[in-house]
Amino acid sequence: MYVEISLIFLIVLLIIGLSVLFTFVPIMLWISAMASGVYVGLTTLIGMRLRRITPSRIINPLIKARKAGLNVSIEMLETHYLAGGNVDRVVDALIAAQRADIDLMFERAAAIDLAGRDVLEAVQMSVNPKVIETPVVSAVAKDGIEVKVVARVTVRANIDRLVGGAGEETIIARVGEGIVTTNGSANSHKEVLENPDLISNTVLEKGLDAGTAFEILSIDIADVDVGKNIGAKLQTDQAEADKKIAQAKAEERRAMAVANEQEMHAKVEEMRAKVVEAEALVPQAMADALRSGKLGVMDYYNMQNIMADTDMRKSISNTDDEEQ
Repeated sequence: MYVEISLIFLIVLLIIGLSVLFTFVPIMLWISAMASGVYVGLTTLIGMRLRRITPSRIINPLIKARKAGLNVSIEMLETHYLAGGNVDRVVDALIAAQRADIDLMFERAAAIDLAGRDVLEAVQMSVNPKVIETPVVSAVAKDGIEVKVVARVTVRANIDRLVGGAGEETIIARVGEGIVTTNGSANSHKEVLENPDLISNTVLEKGLDAGTAFEILSIDIADVDVGKNIGAKLQTDQAEADKKIAQAKAEERRAMAVANEQEMHAKVEEMRAKVVEAEALVPQAMADALRSGKLGVMDYYNMQNIMADTDMRKSISNTDDEEQ
C-alpha cells in the first residue's frame, strides 16, 4: 500500500515537473526550429524566458528569415524586440525587399520600424506606388471666379528618407499650395479649365517631394469645377459697406443739424427773455422820468394814445388777413 501511494506521488510529481518544463522551455518550438534547419539551443530558449522575451516572437521570424536566405541572427532579433520593435514585420519587409531586389539592410529596416513607420508598407510602396487623393482645394483666379480642384498624386516610398522624412500630410499640403498658386496666377479661370495640366506642371516644377519620405511620380487632375464668383461677391460686400458708411455719415450730419437747430431755438428763447427783461424796465424808467420831471403828464397820455392807436391798427390788419 505504501509503495503504491509513493508511486502515485512520484507520477504526479513527474507530470507536474514535465508541465512546468514544457511551459518554461518551449520544446515544441525547439523541435519546429530544428525541423526547419535552424539550430537553437534549449539554453537559448531558457535565456529568452529569463529575459522576459516570448520565444515564438523571435524563433518564428528567424525561421522565415533563414528559409528566405537572410543573414540575421537571434541576437539581432532579440535586440530589436527589446527595443520595442516589431520583429515579424521587419523580417517580412526584408524578405519582400529581397524578392523585389531592393537593397535594404536589417539595421535600416529596424531603424525605420522603431521610427514608427510601417517598413513593410514602405517596401510594398516602393514596388507598387500609392495614389494619394487630395481634398477639394479652392482657389480664386484673377477674374474673381473660384476654381475647385481635386488632384491624385502618385508617390513611391523613398526608403533612404523614411527616417526623418515628412509624411503624406506634407505632400497633400504642398500640392494644395501649388494648386492655389497656379489658379491665383491665372488671368482667367478659363485658362485653368482649358489647360488643367498647368497645375501639374507648376506643382512638379516646385520639387514638392524634397524632404519627404516619398518620391512623386505624377500628379493628375481628377476633377476641376467652377465655384462661386468671389470677385463679384467681394465687390457687392464692399459696395454694401460703403453704403453703410455713407448712411452713417449722413446720419451724423443730420444729428448735427438737429443739434444746431435746437441750439438756435435756445438762443431765440434767450433773446426773448432779454427782451422781456428790457420791457420790464420801461415802466420803471418812465416812473423815474415822471418823478424827476423829465417826462410830463401830457407827454405820457400822448404816448398812451399812440400805443392804443397802434394796437388798433394791428387788430384791424389781422382781421383783414383772416377774412382774405
